[in-house]
Amino acid sequence: MDINIIKGKLQKEGYKLTTQRRAILKTIVDNHEEHLSCDEVYNIVKKEYPDLGIATVYRTLQLFEKLNIVYKLNFDDGCSRYELSVGSENHHHHHLICLNCGKVTEVKLDLLEALEEEIESEGQFTIVDHNVKFYGYCSECKK
Repeated sequence: MDINIIKGKLQKEGYKLTTQRRAILKTIVDNHEEHLSCDEVYNIVKKEYPDLGIATVYRTLQLFEKLNIVYKLNFDDGCSRYELSVGSENHHHHHLICLNCGKVTEVKLDLLEALEEEIESEGQFTIVDHNVKFYGYCSECKK
């Protein structure tokens, strides 16, 4: 992810890429496969910035979501999780959620494009995104 693009998004809306925002963004980038919650981001960032409050992390994640820098996900576990939003090419992936350990795995394969095209061809609905979650058991829990 190009930091200059994010800096430009922030500046366009009148925000700065402060040290705290940069640290939160770096945490999300460095842990992009983890789908971190606000608390998890906070616990990682506070190691380097102990004065940073959880409210700042929460507000920053809200701002990043508003500016389409991150995407908020709900895996039905009671907390919101965040992943980088790198534009429309990123909307076509799905998640496998283990019902035992809670591990979340991304699936890049998307077989729903034809379905989206069929729905839109009827002219009644324009699709801008979709999100599919599969629930089951990961290979470790299945043993």
